[in-house]
Amino acid sequence: MGPLIRLAAWLLVAGAFQPREELKAQERLFLSSLGLTGRPRPAGKHQLRNQVPPAFWKMFRRSETPQDPEGDPCTVSEYGVRGNIIRYVQDQGRLLSGWSLSCQDCVEKQVFFNMTVLQPVELLSLAQLEVSLHWKPVRAAALLQAAPAVSLSLHEVIRSTLRGADPRANRKLLLARSVQLQPQPSPITVDLTSLAERWRQAGRNYGLVLELRPLSAAGGEFSPFYPGNFLPLEPTSTLPLIQASLVAVSLNPHQCRSRQKRSAVHLPVTPSNVCKARRLYIDFKDVGWQDWIIAPQGYMANYCHGECPFPLSESLNGTNHAILQTLVHSLDPQGTPQPGCVPIRLSPISMLYYDNNDNVVLRHYQDMVVDECGCR
Repeated sequence: MGPLIRLAAWLLVAGAFQPREELKAQERLFLSSLGLTGRPRPAGKHQLRNQVPPAFWKMFRRSETPQDPEGDPCTVSEYGVRGNIIRYVQDQGRLLSGWSLSCQDCVEKQVFFNMTVLQPVELLSLAQLEVSLHWKPVRAAALLQAAPAVSLSLHEVIRSTLRGADPRANRKLLLARSVQLQPQPSPITVDLTSLAERWRQAGRNYGLVLELRPLSAAGGEFSPFYPGNFLPLEPTSTLPLIQASLVAVSLNPHQCRSRQKRSAVHLPVTPSNVCKARRLYIDFKDVGWQDWIIAPQGYMANYCHGECPFPLSESLNGTNHAILQTLVHSLDPQGTPQPGCVPIRLSPISMLYYDNNDNVVLRHYQDMVVDECGCR
C-alpha cells in the first residue's frame, strides 16, 4: 500500500483523541515511506525562497497527465537518465573579492554545492552545473555597441589552501571558454556527474572557483566594485553577476518498481457495501505540510472499503483463492473470514517541495492513488 494511502487511513481517525507523541511517530513513519529522514523545514521565509525553475514546473505538469504506458517510470526523459528525484541545488559559495588578488583584471567566485542532501541509498545519475552571467550596461548607449566578451574558466578546488599560499596551486582547470555578454543571460551547462559523486564522500568537497577575465586590449573592460565605494565617473559596464546552480538527478531504487501509468479514474458515487474504491481527498494543509510542499496542494488518494460476498462477481476482481475463501466462509462464517477489500491497481503522483536548504526538489512517487480495488 502506498505511503500516503496509509496517511489517508490515519486521517480517517485523526479526529479521535491520540497522544501527540503517537501522532509524531506516525508522521515520521509516513515521511520515511516517502524517502525522507524527517519533516523538511525550509530555512527561508516564503517570500525569500528560491523560485521553482520553469523546467521543473514543466516536468511536474507533464507528470500530471497520462503518458505512454510503455514508458519507463524511473527515467527522466528531459535529461535522458535514470532517476525519480530531481533537485535544484543552490550555490552556497561567495564572491571571493570584487577583483581577484591574483589577477587584477579578473573576478573570482567560489561555488559550493552541499551534496549531503542526497541520501546514501540514492544513485546519482546526473549532476549538471548551470552558470548564468547577468550583465547590464551602465549606459544605455552601450547596448548599441558590440557586447563585451569575457574569458570564463572553471576550476575544481582539489584541497584547502594554507594561509599565505597561492590558491592556484590547489586548483584543477575543468573548463575554459570565451563568452559574449548579453543583457539576457544564456546558461552555460557543464556535466559534473563524476565530480559530484566524489563530493558525496566526507572531506572531499572543496567546491569550485569561477573566474572571469575581460577580453580587451586595454584590460579594463569592467568597472571594479568595492563595497562602500562609488563607481568611477565614466564606467562602461558593470561587473557581471554570476549565478550558479546544480541540477542533480538521482534514483532511489527502493521507490522505483514497474507499475502502470496513471489513467483517468471515475469512481462511482452510489452507496454500496460491496468492495470498491471510495473517494478520499488529502489536503496537505490538514496534515500541516503546506509550508514545505509547493505542489500539489492536495490530491485524490482514495481508499478501498466494502465486503466480498459469496458468490464473488467478476466485477470484484477476486483471485481463485478469494473465490474459494468466500465459498468456505458461506459454509463456515465463524471459522473463516471473508477475503479483504484491498487496492489492486495504484498510480503515481509527483511532488514539488523545499528541503531544509531551500533547494527545490521534484520527486516521483509510485502507488499513491487507489484506482481499483479487489477481493484478496
